[in-house]
Order: sequence, then structure tokens, then C-alpha cells
Amino acid sequence: MSTSRFANSSTTFDVVGIGNAIVDVLVQTDDAFLEQQGLQKGGMALIDEQQAEALYSASGPGLETSGGSVANTMVGIAQLGGQVGFIGRVRDDQLGSIFSHDIRAVGARFDTPAATSGSTTARCLIYVTPDAERTMCTFLGASTQLEPDDLDLSMVKQTKVLYLEGYLWDSPAAKRAFIAAAEACKGEGGQVALSLSDGFCVDRHRDSFLDLVNGHVDVLFANESELTSLYSTDDFDSALAQVKGCCSVAALTRSERGSVVLSGDQRWDIPSYALGDLIDTTGAGDLYAGGFLHGYTQGLALEACGQIGSICAGQVVTQLGPRSQVSLKDLVAQHLS
Repeated sequence: MSTSRFANSSTTFDVVGIGNAIVDVLVQTDDAFLEQQGLQKGGMALIDEQQAEALYSASGPGLETSGGSVANTMVGIAQLGGQVGFIGRVRDDQLGSIFSHDIRAVGARFDTPAATSGSTTARCLIYVTPDAERTMCTFLGASTQLEPDDLDLSMVKQTKVLYLEGYLWDSPAAKRAFIAAAEACKGEGGQVALSLSDGFCVDRHRDSFLDLVNGHVDVLFANESELTSLYSTDDFDSALAQVKGCCSVAALTRSERGSVVLSGDQRWDIPSYALGDLIDTTGAGDLYAGGFLHGYTQGLALEACGQIGSICAGQVVTQLGPRSQVSLKDLVAQHLS
């Protein structure tokens, strides 16, 4: 299949992402630390600035890198050779500088001006226990201050796909920015992709997400718990039947059981790729989306898009952090040849 799946023929970017600009602080720790800090293992808690400072001080040495779900996806696409841009808000502080330098260093265009007042840059403290389970504490800080005025609509109009994260729905201002960007992209013949982000996020905004999926999204990414939450069911097959036909493509991940890709009446079951010992699941869904969208914007068949996503996810879980430490491009060439 050629790239004729896109109506806008002259574009600068394959994918432009809008998401929370977060610095990930990855810390390897044990269950005792989680208990000590009163953290629910495997959970994702939103915390305030004071809690963020206290936890950061109590933590051992960590790996600090630009993160946030959509930013991770953009980096994956850039590593595969795609042209990407990112829109998100940081503060003019140390973590803001880390984020900006880090995402530009991998080849993403990032021009959103840093906030000069208000909350500090967002951070996510990710505690990885020996069983590879991750427990996340997120302070959203400056990332929630993204307003429609901050959008570089020229970037949005120059992309094949605009990729948005469901987490933005938690901030009314960011939500408005999200809708304005989607309309501008669609107006130029681009497509809109959405990640549902997190089961709890879906619980908070179910009606809005159903509305989005039914009329505004071309490509939907969700994992099993997010999809079943969206349709208020415990049964994955029942949720599959309901999402079928709501958007052009749905790419639905199931951890070690691989993923299911739906388009119209067609279904592809994509196996997972075990590329080493499981170390840390941070970024697995983000890298799956990156691999899938890279294939999609290059005009590859949907089954191949799912396989590329699976390979990228299979690699990132064998290491600490959401940035592949080996060439994704070479890995995909090796496994798909």
C-alpha cells in the first residue's frame, strides 16, 4: 500500500504529537520503599509539587530523561527514521532544560516556548521493582498550562498524522488546544490518532472519549484495560465488537499476548516479540504506537505496522527507561526481513 492513504500530499512531518512534557525519573527500588512511602504498587498516582519534591529527595539515584507518553512515541518514530514534531509545555527551569535538550537531541522539532511563571516542569517518578513492575507518581506541573494560543498550527497543518494523548483531557485548557489542533490537521487533509493513555483516565472521561472515537479519530491506540473501560465491560471480545468500525484503524495491545489490529471487517492478530529478559515495562505502549505510526505514515500494510510496533515494544521492555538503547531501525530490518 502506498502513502496515498493521506489526503495531504505535501507535508513536512510524518507525525506531530501533542502531549504532557514530562521529565521521567526512573529509579530501581524494592517493595519496602513503596510501602514506606505509602505507594500502591503498579499504580499511577497524580501528586502535587510538595509531594513530588519529598519523593524526589527520598529516592535513590535515577535516570532522568524527557518523557511523557506522546514524547516517548515521537522519539521512537525519530529513531526509526521518521520526521516528527512535539508540542508541549515546560517551565524555564532545570527540568525544563533537560526535557527540551533531550527531545531535540533525538531529532524531534520542539518549539513550544517555556512558561516563565506558574508551576515547575512536570515530572514522573517511576519506581521499578525487581519484578519489572512500575509504580508511577506524576506531578503534571507546567504541562497542564498548554493553551490553544501555544499551538504552532503551522506544524499541525504540515503533518500526515497528529497524535494526541488522552491525559490532556484532564486539563480544560489543554483539552481546548487538543480540539483546535485536531480541527486544523483535519482541515488540511491530515489524520488524527489518539492514545487512551490509562484506564483511570478513561473512567474519568468516558463520554468524551466515546464521542472522540466515534467521530473524530482515525487511528485509536488502547491497551486491553483501557478498551474494556471505554465500553464498561470486563470482556475484551465484547469491547472489540463495539470499537469495530468506529474509527478507520484500532491498534489494541495485550502485553505478552501481542496486539489486535482492526480496520473495517478485517482483523490481524499480531504476536508479541520476546527479545530478552523483562526488565521494565515503561514505554512499551508508547513504543508500540511509535512503531505502528512509523509504518502507517510510510504506507505499509496494517499487519506490518503492528509487527513493527510489537518489535519496538519487545525491545524497550528489556532495558530501563522508554528510550531504546539499540537501533530500532536495525532491529526492525533484522526481524522483518
